[in-house]
Amino acid sequence: MTSHKKRTYDAIVVGSGISGGWAAKELCEKGLKTLVLERGRPLEHIKDYTTAMTNLWEFPHHNWPTQEDVKKDYPIQSVCYAFNEGTRQMWAKDTEHPYTQVKPFDWIKGYHVGGKSLMWARQTYRWAEFDFESNLKDGHGADWPIRYQDIAPWYSYVEKFAGINGNRDGLPQIPDGEFLPPMELTILEKHLQETIRKNFPGRTLVHGRSANITQSINGRTPCQYRSLCHRGCPFGAYFSSNGVTLPAAEKTGKMTLRPYSIVESVIFDEKTGKATGVRVMDAQTKEVIEYKAKIIFLNAGTLPTTQILLNSKSDRFPGGLGNDSGVLGHYLMDHNYRARVGGEYDGFHDHYHKGRRPVGVYIPRFRNFGSDKQTAFVRGYAFGGGADRGAAFQGGGEGFGADFKTAMTKPGGWGGSLFGMGECLPHFDNKVTLNTEKRDAWGMPTLDIDCQWRENEDAMVKDILQTGQEMLEAAGFKNIWANDSQEPPGRGIHEMGTARMGRDPKTSMLNGNNQLHAVPNVFVTDGSCMASGAAQNPSITYMALTARAVDFAVKELKKRNL
Repeated sequence: MTSHKKRTYDAIVVGSGISGGWAAKELCEKGLKTLVLERGRPLEHIKDYTTAMTNLWEFPHHNWPTQEDVKKDYPIQSVCYAFNEGTRQMWAKDTEHPYTQVKPFDWIKGYHVGGKSLMWARQTYRWAEFDFESNLKDGHGADWPIRYQDIAPWYSYVEKFAGINGNRDGLPQIPDGEFLPPMELTILEKHLQETIRKNFPGRTLVHGRSANITQSINGRTPCQYRSLCHRGCPFGAYFSSNGVTLPAAEKTGKMTLRPYSIVESVIFDEKTGKATGVRVMDAQTKEVIEYKAKIIFLNAGTLPTTQILLNSKSDRFPGGLGNDSGVLGHYLMDHNYRARVGGEYDGFHDHYHKGRRPVGVYIPRFRNFGSDKQTAFVRGYAFGGGADRGAAFQGGGEGFGADFKTAMTKPGGWGGSLFGMGECLPHFDNKVTLNTEKRDAWGMPTLDIDCQWRENEDAMVKDILQTGQEMLEAAGFKNIWANDSQEPPGRGIHEMGTARMGRDPKTSMLNGNNQLHAVPNVFVTDGSCMASGAAQNPSITYMALTARAVDFAVKELKKRNL
């Protein structure tokens, strides 16, 4: 049995993904003895990227998921764009991690050291000033307890360390940051950019901004343009916990990383009004162990963190830790990626593009911004996408022999596509609740997820399809298609909002420092803390909020306020 002393730390971090890795780094660098708990398996940088250097033809099924994968082990995970034969080891088996879809919701998850920081899309856009003000101004959601100015220095702080490529575009919708040189646009993207500039005032196409480095920083090698990021990058060219923040934490000598550690609950002391530690079940032995700490950071991911809080019941908190407001588990959001447009382009036959770039183009929000006023919906959306030149036989084709092989080496035509990313409004009845009747293999209550798109999101989809088509048409694209996939929430993999920040403890869980209103030594800085979703990818905001919250927590600890 581990001694009581050896189970005591200055800080505990639950989860080792994007926000958990940052919490670990910051706590350790500030001198705190920190325990990082990860429910999944160990996964070591470089060594455990087992498919990173595997060629397409070396996979038994040419990198396609098998029917067994889709039907048996990964029926939900396999809908993710990044799921294939080369990445399947990164995803949690659906059969081992059940939940109930009250309404359709695709819960995408990876349980291993580093979490989804290994499989994320790496798109990094700061939120705008108006993104932190919208809830107050239009009445949808609780007012953010912070503003852009509060987080701006922390955006800069994390950008410099993570390594973000991009261009300083001077656009208020996506404030400029600390960028490495951007990845070059293709000639067709430049053409589309110029067409939009001339024909659509208020709309701007810019270089995508991603956490792929284009210059060496902190001993990491620049991106090799392989676009195999989701297998794990042996060059350290994109930001992940495994390759960037956890090594920094490890370097301090202050971190203890414990995989196979399923956090059941946070332990609350009713006499002091503070948390004393966490209760953990070893995923392999099912031994229950308690660890103690002065401060606790919950960074397990939006739904797992909420699951832990809901399961942390006491006489003081019968509805879950810190849940005086009754909002824990409510206001679940995701980004709406249903609408896509694309087409072919006949031209630029004497041009090609360099490598397999892991980022495309971005069109920031232009609806309900500036002079644009919409009546069909509130808030807005952005576009991602790209344009390149495929292989002549990219989709297959007939033939065999030398002529066929030669033909396959020649480039095909140009084409491109745009996909909308719409903001989802916070609704109380988009929620998750504990299901104590349906338990997992470790005896833990599972989640019931009850979430759906509403009229505002549906109206956005119609507009995305219209504006996307008109931009491609203006640029001379042919055979244009437009599609509403009708995919349910969850598939955007940007779930957030179920333990939201706010100014009023009666309507929120966390204050402006990501601190539980009612339990001051517990902090939540993953997606569950978000009061709204904006139209930008949220991960860089999680990083900045985490670094900011750690700075506050450590200062308060030194003042003996925690």
